[in-house]
Amino acid sequence: MEEAGMRVLVVGDDPLARAGLAMMLDQEGCTVAGQVAGNADLLLESDLRRPDAVLWDLGWDPEADLEETLQGVEALAAGGVAVVALLPDEEHAAEVQAAGALGLLPREAATASLVAALQAAALGLMVLDPGLAAGGRLPGAALTPRPLEALTPRESEVLQLLAEGLTNRAIALELEISEHTVKFHVNAILGKLGAQSRTEAVVRAVQAGLVFI
Repeated sequence: MEEAGMRVLVVGDDPLARAGLAMMLDQEGCTVAGQVAGNADLLLESDLRRPDAVLWDLGWDPEADLEETLQGVEALAAGGVAVVALLPDEEHAAEVQAAGALGLLPREAATASLVAALQAAALGLMVLDPGLAAGGRLPGAALTPRPLEALTPRESEVLQLLAEGLTNRAIALELEISEHTVKFHVNAILGKLGAQSRTEAVVRAVQAGLVFI
């Protein structure tokens, strides 16, 4: 995604998973500030690395270290550090969100979705995957967006593809339209959302519930 370039601290007990996430983020233009296993020296690392956001992988069995994880998320949130958590299912989503995580995504989320969620969280916006917010059980999940000019069906399609990290050329191929037409729709979307860039447009769209990442 364009204008990624943010600093991300990757946290998780599984070294292979951490390395994989770090590589994915690096390929999207992010700067991986470091990798930390669990709560060990987490706050110190956060102070030293000064990340824009933390990506915390809770693994396939969050229950094993849940209390320690919740304490770490709470400490980071209290220090003003945005946290995006990766979860295997919705079982402990409410607890992680209550501890202060601004983003909740499934572990299998696409790289572009991770980056968009991290960018949104760094701006103080909440990003919840619909599957992890099932039943509306998460307190504080609802956001009240400012009134926005309605998007056309085609603009909505283009916006969703923007959120997935596709370039104008890729969007043109996906929708079988010209790249010039894609640029026209992107400019219209930026105007309607009051955004100055594609990244800001995606963040505003996530905040308004116009797209799911």
